[in-house]
Amino acid sequence: MSAFGRKGGAGQKPSFGVARPMKSNPTQESLSDSRDEPEEEEAQGGEQFPPIDSLDIDSYDDDGTAIPSSPNAMDKLNERSNAIAEALEEATGFEASVHKIKEQVLPRLLERVDPEAASTLTKDELAEEFRPIISEVLAELKITLNRREQFALEKVLVDELLGLGPLEELLHDPEVSDIMVNGPDQTYIEKKGKLELASIKFRDEAHLLQIAQRICNSVGRRVDQTTPLADARLADGSRVNVIVPPLSLRGTAISIRKFSDKPITIDMMQGFGSMSEKMATFLKVAGASRFNIVISGGTGSGKTTMLNALSKMIDPGERVLTIEDAAELRLQQPHWLPLETRPANLEGKGEITIADLVKNALRMRPDRIILGEIRGKECFDLLAAMNTGHDGSMCTLHSNSPRECLGRMENMVLMGDIKIPKEAISKQIADSVDLIVQVKRLRDGSRRTTNITEVIGMEGDVIVTQELFKFEYIDEDENGKIVGEYRSMGLRPYTLDKAKAFGFEQPCLESCLYAFFRQTLASFRRRT
Repeated sequence: MSAFGRKGGAGQKPSFGVARPMKSNPTQESLSDSRDEPEEEEAQGGEQFPPIDSLDIDSYDDDGTAIPSSPNAMDKLNERSNAIAEALEEATGFEASVHKIKEQVLPRLLERVDPEAASTLTKDELAEEFRPIISEVLAELKITLNRREQFALEKVLVDELLGLGPLEELLHDPEVSDIMVNGPDQTYIEKKGKLELASIKFRDEAHLLQIAQRICNSVGRRVDQTTPLADARLADGSRVNVIVPPLSLRGTAISIRKFSDKPITIDMMQGFGSMSEKMATFLKVAGASRFNIVISGGTGSGKTTMLNALSKMIDPGERVLTIEDAAELRLQQPHWLPLETRPANLEGKGEITIADLVKNALRMRPDRIILGEIRGKECFDLLAAMNTGHDGSMCTLHSNSPRECLGRMENMVLMGDIKIPKEAISKQIADSVDLIVQVKRLRDGSRRTTNITEVIGMEGDVIVTQELFKFEYIDEDENGKIVGEYRSMGLRPYTLDKAKAFGFEQPCLESCLYAFFRQTLASFRRRT
């Protein structure tokens, strides 16, 4: 009896337990053979399905050819991990010895130095004064150092007294773009878009907290257990965020975003491969023609760099105001006034927010208002500025796509106490914003301008946009670098009238249409 109460026999459908395996491309002849010899077929057990372990195929080409998987992929990962560990072990050996000697020399050195007099000297002058004193202390401790170790010790001591201790080495490295301190024993850095473990360590938690307080005190901010969060900046304009225990469970955490000493322009970004030539031309026209621009992207994707680059297109005769939580923008214009927010004091009073500064900036006769980043209700004030005679205003915000950017702006306006319907907010955004520039940091560490999108207007309750340029992913090379193509959509810019008013109609139109026609012609030639 089968499971359904029927007896198996000739002419009946086989039960679920004795079904014959399917063939991949059965012919009529094979089907007839299988009917004649069912037992033999069942005994073979479906040999067209080999065991999974015997398959060594990852994917297929366009023509159906199987691509064998790489057997050495995991071996490469293991080699990379071992290489990093060996490099760190070698680096920390020398560093650890120098810091160990520093702990013995520093107390005796402070006994021989007047701190007030030392604070008036530069680092080079202080190093010259320290050299003979360090030699005396080393002789007392009966420590012998070679020339390299002595120079390293001098630098460590000077950095400890006048600088930021172990961070000074990373701050002077031009290849380092981000520094992330996760407690006294772990520091990560970013080089060329990739994170790696640094060799520096702090003496203890008190040492790290002292350096964090030194950074904050230099810009009039404070950080301790009562105010465990702080945003600050360094003398070179680098942005700093500090969070201390009890909020940080692994000790004081310092995040430093460094900026290039040489201002990055749109042409330089094109040379880096961040955008195409026609995209660069269109962005230059947008900056010069006073388009209202929103730069959207994730953390570390290059929003501030893009904003600084666009600022170079601003007419030198225009008055520009920038508003930020921690001033990090470095505009390349002569008439530029940076404004910075102020946190509340210990009594919870005296706070000046971005929204307060935007309202005040409207009374300062600005031609353009630029916000480093919008996070809340100040979005409504910026939209009002864009729509009331301050064309050419710009801002950045965190978002994954141009469409999500518009949704975030609507939500940020609703975060305030303004009692207006959502449809009115959407219409104000559509009337105010001209362009959304989407930037992204890809998985290979490169930063690309992935979308340039225009905001056209409203259609019912929906904000209508059109995409002018976008980056299309194609492949990945043997070095792990992403290969892609910047495509023009071939659409006439809706903002062409604004460009025409400033005399940039022709380059604006050519940048959007010429690239499209050239791409279409190349595609046609490949097919023929």
